[in-house]
Amino acid sequence: MEGLTHVQTVNQDAVVTTDAEQPKGRAIVITSGKGGVGKTTTTANVGAALAARGLSVALVDADVGLRNLDIVLGLESRVRYHLLDVLENKVSLEDALIRDKRSPNMSLLAASQTREKDDVDTEKMRLLVERLRAQFDWVLIDCPAGIEAGFRNAVVGAQSAIIVCTPEVSSVRDSDRVVGLLPRDLEPRLIVNRLRPHLVRRGKMLSVEDVNAILRLPLLGVVADEPEVVVATNRGEPISLDPKSQTGSAYRSIAARLCGEHIPIERPRVSFFARLGTLFGGR
Repeated sequence: MEGLTHVQTVNQDAVVTTDAEQPKGRAIVITSGKGGVGKTTTTANVGAALAARGLSVALVDADVGLRNLDIVLGLESRVRYHLLDVLENKVSLEDALIRDKRSPNMSLLAASQTREKDDVDTEKMRLLVERLRAQFDWVLIDCPAGIEAGFRNAVVGAQSAIIVCTPEVSSVRDSDRVVGLLPRDLEPRLIVNRLRPHLVRRGKMLSVEDVNAILRLPLLGVVADEPEVVVATNRGEPISLDPKSQTGSAYRSIAARLCGEHIPIERPRVSFFARLGTLFGGR
């Protein structure tokens, strides 16, 4: 009804939602069972691919104390405020959001480098994600490694989850544990990351089927382990924006599937450099 306002407060702090700011977007937590599997790279690239489709996207770095999402996006020099500044009402959400330099409809909320994960109030985090959902079509939350306070805070406001898993026994085992800890209504989907097709063919790496025989999750995408990903990451340029990149195409297909498009999942091809490595005795 016009003129009606609903206000929520937590511990007398002014975290506010109104009828004009009811959630419209979808929040997804991007997580895994261990660090170093590519959660942050996945967050940046899927977010950039969604933004390239004309959708509004907010990326939230929930890895308090170890932020990296700003570096992957090439926005580190523009970070003035962070997640805890907003949660503690030191600055407005609008002041803390950093608009991406390539995609004006994508914004970043960076994490603090000097605070601890336990400093985040879980209920305030939930309300913050709700506010972001009111303003953006998609909210992607980069979850810290581990299953302690940082994990709980990252998943609290999400409607679904993406599990990023590499084709390694330890990554699969840890991912399986995380899936068991997710709230039942989060609808997890799987991205198999850093796949090396030539090693799979030689029986030296788990296949996508091997991974999902254990995890048994809807497969959202498969991303190859290619040197170009590292190069793009170091440059702060999401590879999903490169129309000529096979890996970029994989991220764009993931974004399309999130939007409900039915696109077959293609297995990565063996790259030229991988074939050379095989010829000369590489692994």
